[in-house]
Amino acid sequence: MTSIRRGQRRPVTMPDADLVQVGSLPGRDGVLPALLTPARPDVDLAAWGAAHRSEVEALLAQYGAVLMRGFGIDSPDRFAECAGAFVDALFGDYGDLPRERDAEQVFSSTPYPADLSIHFHNESSHMAQWPMRIFFHCVVAAETGGETPLIDCRALLHQLDPTIVEEFEQRRLTYVRNFAKGIDVPWQDFFSTSDRAEVERKCAEAGTVCEWLPDDVLRIKQDALAVRTHPASGERVFFNQVLLHHPAALPPDTREAMRSIYDDESFPRNVTFGDGTPIPDAMIEHLLEKYDEVAAVFPWEAGDMIMLDNMLVSHSRAPFTGSRKILVAMAHIQRADA
Repeated sequence: MTSIRRGQRRPVTMPDADLVQVGSLPGRDGVLPALLTPARPDVDLAAWGAAHRSEVEALLAQYGAVLMRGFGIDSPDRFAECAGAFVDALFGDYGDLPRERDAEQVFSSTPYPADLSIHFHNESSHMAQWPMRIFFHCVVAAETGGETPLIDCRALLHQLDPTIVEEFEQRRLTYVRNFAKGIDVPWQDFFSTSDRAEVERKCAEAGTVCEWLPDDVLRIKQDALAVRTHPASGERVFFNQVLLHHPAALPPDTREAMRSIYDDESFPRNVTFGDGTPIPDAMIEHLLEKYDEVAAVFPWEAGDMIMLDNMLVSHSRAPFTGSRKILVAMAHIQRADA
């Protein structure tokens, strides 16, 4: 059995290799995601994972994503058990996603119109802390589409125009979010409280500027980096949510419709350079083009679980038809000031 690190093959020893096989998806040898499959039908992924976390972490450090397929994950609790085997503990406090009714530390994926894409992003990279590990579990695969495309943020950094990368790196980012009724999640859900004083306390703790506007609208602003260094490997990664926040990444008709309602400062989500000046649309168009060029896209199968290093890999969601259900779990908090 072999493993690939930056194009160089080296031997990898996996204890109990007769139970779990390590490979790649068809046509994706040596690139993300690494693929784990059971060698026989009675393999308990949770038990195996708890015993072999270090080996799976080594794969994750190489590829950024490990897809586990064919292990019979068939419920939210079983998903939580399997995901939890690879980390110290899952966490259950995340206001951006709806909680799955049948599991305390499991969430449903972002509710968003099926005919639209959710742009590439690193989860919570616009905040003062983020999960280092993300797990997705496919309960129902879409009839068509609905993939979760992935990008290696190390490779992406080398594909982008160096002058654009330098400008993002030097000028930094400021994310702006307006919690308006009916547009985004309620601020009460995001902050898990209806107490304004508690919201202000949490914002101050995170270095977030908050402002109360008429009609119970909350505006928050968060400064962040666009390029960061991975705390374990020391590798530079393009780590942000620029496409998810910038209006130029919206479909043109959606952007125009929203402009008829909101001025630039009141857009539900926006991102500027750290000094408050707008990020040119041309830069966003460059990012969109390059992300599409390097994206890894593969279909879900019911029962799949994929584990991501959130700083090494950015994820998105393709449009789809039919029913689709993906569950989410997260672990290992990393603070921006750490």
